[in-house]
Amino acid sequence: MRQKFTVMLITVVAACSVAESAAAQSGRLRALHDSIVSRIAKVPGAEVAVSFRDLATGDSIDIAADVDFHAASTMKVPVMIEVLRAVDSRRLSLDQPILLINGFHSIVDGSSYALDAGVDSDSSMYGRIGQRVPVRELLERMIVRSSNLATNALVELVGAEQANATAHALGASHIRVLRGVEDGKAFEAGRNNTTTSSDLAVLLQHVERGDALSPPSAQLMKDILLRQEFNDEIPAGLPPGTRVAHKTGSITATLHDAAIVYPTTRPPYILVVLTRKIPDESVARQLIASISRLVWMLAVREDGQVARGSASP
Repeated sequence: MRQKFTVMLITVVAACSVAESAAAQSGRLRALHDSIVSRIAKVPGAEVAVSFRDLATGDSIDIAADVDFHAASTMKVPVMIEVLRAVDSRRLSLDQPILLINGFHSIVDGSSYALDAGVDSDSSMYGRIGQRVPVRELLERMIVRSSNLATNALVELVGAEQANATAHALGASHIRVLRGVEDGKAFEAGRNNTTTSSDLAVLLQHVERGDALSPPSAQLMKDILLRQEFNDEIPAGLPPGTRVAHKTGSITATLHDAAIVYPTTRPPYILVVLTRKIPDESVARQLIASISRLVWMLAVREDGQVARGSASP
């Protein structure tokens, strides 16, 4: 009888411990959600969407996660997935040379347009016009320096429609990949690439799990995202040296970042922050970095590590 009572007592204590742990975790998530909402409210007029996915615990937070935003350069994530799927199916080769030209056609009426090197974050690619550039290099420049020229070359190669269909098949049901960048007539007609924070989180989860691509392609995609050179948003809210595989995007009064964050002693997590109606880009940048810092401090903080002071909430 005493042994049976002891087993029952241990079971009750264990159950109470699990319940207390779950309650504490739920409390932390509520605190994080409320802290993020409070931080957003400090920027009058800002519209912000946030999706957080903790791949260690399964916990998540969504704020305006199904609201459509202009995708800006985050559309390069589904384009990259489609290019690598074409490589996996042997429709393309990473070493396949592509003639680089600066001439594209509007989805509105088929009229031609060219990209402006002066507004492209990777103007160096324009020196390669007329040359054959490997698919691998175009992928690298599309992400690491967010080259619009490389992006349009790859969109022409695999098709916006196919990139869109693949994203939807992977569960990113709201995203719209309609075209390459700088199609002025399409922009005026309201035919823009759009996304939600939840859709980008879905795609990044597939990238991290490696179930949308072959193992070599999944690893290549993460490696390229890790080499991103624009690191003033989500990475700026993290301890120095934290590895972040991410893609930023910006247009007028709009700034985004979508990331897989790799702490050193725990599984990674996904964080996507989309912002608009913030005319001062530095304000938007500080907001994204602050949200990143809040996630780190309240949900995934590692002992002895503190975020960068520039991202204080």
